[in-house]
Formats: sequence, structure tokens, C-alpha cells
Amino acid sequence: MILHHHPFLPACRFARLALAEHAIEVDLTTEPFWEGRPEFVAVNPGLTLPMAYDNGRGPLIGARVLMEYVDERYGDMRSAHRLMPSDPMQRAEVRRLVDWFLVKFDDEVAGPLVMERILKLEIPNKRGGGAPDSGAMRQARHNIVGHMHYLGALTSSRHWLAGDSLSFADLAAAAALSSVDYLGEAPWDADPAVKQWYQRVKSRPAFRPLLTDKARLVAPAPHYADLDF
Repeated sequence: MILHHHPFLPACRFARLALAEHAIEVDLTTEPFWEGRPEFVAVNPGLTLPMAYDNGRGPLIGARVLMEYVDERYGDMRSAHRLMPSDPMQRAEVRRLVDWFLVKFDDEVAGPLVMERILKLEIPNKRGGGAPDSGAMRQARHNIVGHMHYLGALTSSRHWLAGDSLSFADLAAAAALSSVDYLGEAPWDADPAVKQWYQRVKSRPAFRPLLTDKARLVAPAPHYADLDF
């Protein structure tokens, strides 16, 4: 596959994890979506990331679209380790949690922090870059506490977020948290169960490439790449 992405957008990190868990070979293309390249706009007028092509077929636009496509096309190869359960109610729960972390958590926490602390350093002022908004960051730091407690409730009552098996829900949540953790903004002391769950996901081979990402002008938190932090 060819994956157009930005390394620190949670939806793109989720796509990378999903593809890696399915052992799909990927060529990554960093897409400065704010530039609105004519070739990009022509096939993706919404400027949505991630966007993928599978052996020339596509585009597959959006993390949820890519998730469903990967499961339908490649899920059978995982046999007992499929990331989308067979039971309809469990599948619904996976989709609900994927939306929670790629939409709600992104709107309230990861999106503002990544925008203010990473993207605004890359985006020209005339396209929305510039100085960070301290109010937006303060609100995101307030919001994350409630999300950590919700994650704690899930991880305390289930082996994985959506049930007994690793699923797309875990990848979506870990992808979103990883962007925040890079910035040192994840309050891991809020709930020990969340930290233990995240360490399990972070230790998977699929996660390793994310731990080598480096943002322009923003160094990772000292513990970011440590599996036992």
C-alpha cells in the first residue's frame, strides 16, 4: 500500500498500526494537507488523512474506511487474531470505541494539542500556523483527565478495550494517546490500569515504527520510546 499521512495525526497513526498488525507492506508519504496540492485535492477534496492506495486501487480515504477495507480484504489472514470480532454486538462496540478516540478524543484532546504544539510549527502563518493558543491547550489538558478515567473503567473491567481480544479499538485509543504522550501530555498517574494497558499495546512489534517518529522542532518526552516507563 501507499499511505498518505502525517506522522502525528492520531487517525494516521491508527492506520499505520492497523496495516502493521496485518503485515501489509506500506510506503509512507507524508502529506502536508494544508498546502492543498492540486494532485491531492483532485482525488481528496476534503483533504482528509489518512488516504491509501492498495496496489494502485483507491483512493481509500479516512481511517474508518481504511479499517473496514483492511478487515474485509485481509482480516481472514489473521484467523483467530482478527481485529474485528465476528459477533455483531462486539463489532458494534469496536466501531463505537474507534469513533470515540478518533473523533471525540481527537476533538477534545489530541487534535488541539497536536495542532498547537506540532502542526502550527509546520504550517505557514497564512495557512493557520503561528503561535500556540494557550487556552486551547489548557482546555485539552483539562479534558484528558475524564478520558483517562473512562479508559480506566474499560481496562479495569475488560482484558482489552472492546472485550477479550485485541481489536481496532485498542489501536485507535493507543494511536490517539501516543500523539499526546509524545508531547508529555498524558497523565499516566490518573489511572494505573490505563498505563498497564498502554504498555501492552506499546510493546507490540507494530508499534515500534511510531516510537521512532520525530516532529520538527519538538523533541519527544524522555519516556516516549521506553516500553517500561
